[in-house]
Amino acid sequence: MADNQVTLLDFWVCMYGMRFKIALAEKEIKYERLEEDLIRKKSNLLIEMNPIYKKIPVLIHNGKPICESLIIIQYTDEVWNDRSPLLPSDLYQRAQARFRADLIDKKVYLPSRRIRTTKGEEQEAAKKEFFEIFKILEEELGDKPYFQGEAFGFVDISLITFSSWFQTFETFGNFSMEVKFPKIIAWTKRCMERESVAKSLPDPKKILEFFRGA
Repeated sequence: MADNQVTLLDFWVCMYGMRFKIALAEKEIKYERLEEDLIRKKSNLLIEMNPIYKKIPVLIHNGKPICESLIIIQYTDEVWNDRSPLLPSDLYQRAQARFRADLIDKKVYLPSRRIRTTKGEEQEAAKKEFFEIFKILEEELGDKPYFQGEAFGFVDISLITFSSWFQTFETFGNFSMEVKFPKIIAWTKRCMERESVAKSLPDPKKILEFFRGA
């Protein structure tokens, strides 16, 4: 399937779209990226390609849409399976990687959003929930270079895009990720050494400026 038939509907600040950009970079797949204006008006193409949720990211491959970031990454790994595998070949390890990525999706975003949008007791409760999930993730990482062991992969892609928001979480929540989760920050720096990651993530300062002005 031709690389030039790949299109990504995205919004620059969205960590879920960033996932797909990393996956495509790892696979060395060329694609067209269309920036969505989610603040003012969603495009007709987005509504056509994702009529149920009407949200990004959306992969359009050979004219057909694939929605939801984790599904997109798995699809990408299966279609271009001859290039830099992102999921383990062992079926049990593959299932575990999917479980951990799903855990990140369900447990990280909501408390991180409340850290940014609330204050007082509600924010403290959000921070507690945020710290609990990152404690689990740090224990899961342990002393491994990456979440799947020696190889950078699906779980790493699922989480690393949140790192571009860390400065925003720290600023609004008044805490330090490096103090609380040094292994996660060391892993973040290791991931950022990869060209696929470094070129796909926006400057954390720009994200902070965006939300300060929101």
